[in-house]
Amino acid sequence: MTQVSTQVTDHGGGVRSLRVPIPNNPLGYTLVYVVDTDSGPVLVDTGWDDPLSWDALTEGLVACGTTVGEIHGMVITHHHPDHHGLSGQVREASGAWIAMHEADISVVRRTRENRVERWYTYMIAKLAAAGAPDEHVATLRAIHPSALPGFSPALPDREIVPGELLTLPGRRLRAIWTPGHTPGHVCLHLEEAHPTQLPGNGRLFSGDHLLPGITPHIGLYEDPDDTTIADPLGDYLDSLERVGRLAPAEVLPAHRHAFPDATVRVRELLDHHDERLAGLRALLTTPLTPWQLAERMEWNRPWSEIPPGSRNIAVSEAEAHVRRLVKRGQAEAVTGSEPVTYVAV
Repeated sequence: MTQVSTQVTDHGGGVRSLRVPIPNNPLGYTLVYVVDTDSGPVLVDTGWDDPLSWDALTEGLVACGTTVGEIHGMVITHHHPDHHGLSGQVREASGAWIAMHEADISVVRRTRENRVERWYTYMIAKLAAAGAPDEHVATLRAIHPSALPGFSPALPDREIVPGELLTLPGRRLRAIWTPGHTPGHVCLHLEEAHPTQLPGNGRLFSGDHLLPGITPHIGLYEDPDDTTIADPLGDYLDSLERVGRLAPAEVLPAHRHAFPDATVRVRELLDHHDERLAGLRALLTTPLTPWQLAERMEWNRPWSEIPPGSRNIAVSEAEAHVRRLVKRGQAEAVTGSEPVTYVAV
């Protein structure tokens, strides 16, 4: 691994990464990967839709010896705006194709077809149903929906098919469906020898599925037009097992830094969620709403210091964990409770 500049890292074997900033976000940046192919460079993710991010992407590409106009295609791990936000601009500048898993293409399509106000009203109603206090809901109602990001995403023109090799001349990049963080999240297994001969099976572009030192957000899939009772945490745990069996030599994640030995990180994440589920079940000896449960869960800072937007994410994560307990037969909704409360069984 060679640090070409403060922004660009050469991972060897025709793979480089660019740090594309996420404005006003503690994650700091998205790692956008540039993969050389016989048809030209292909991006894995594109970064946040912001002028600062666009400048970082275009300048980073020049530092890699190419330009945005030479991009051949974009493989998007999932639909979130810090990964898919700049895809439309890259396509306009280059004519490149955009590929994404069908489940996330469906989310993008519905997002484009619905007015942002409908999504916002839906999310506020869900928070109220989860037991959010009136003052929190009032704070959300005061925000104009036009201020929210990610509601005009580019519509992909190619579908990533799980298990199949992507059409990238000169490379062997296989799609691995890893739902949980989103319904159509994919990891991408580069089935080629590691450039420094690290032991293991190639390299894995892991998106947000597998990150060093932090756990990805696993919340309920939010969609006003999809009434499926999904189990995102169950999806995620199954996906972790699938990735662990690949045993890649190195993981190239979308945030922080590359790291070896995916199997160790997979085990850590499985253990973390087992402990979290056990702790939540212990809390549910008394009936609690998802909001009350989130207040009592352990976060990286006290609940009183968590801002409103992050509290929304925390409640969604609490709901995903409760749904997993319900699916396991370890918790149930209290009949007639409104807002709904859950209790351990």
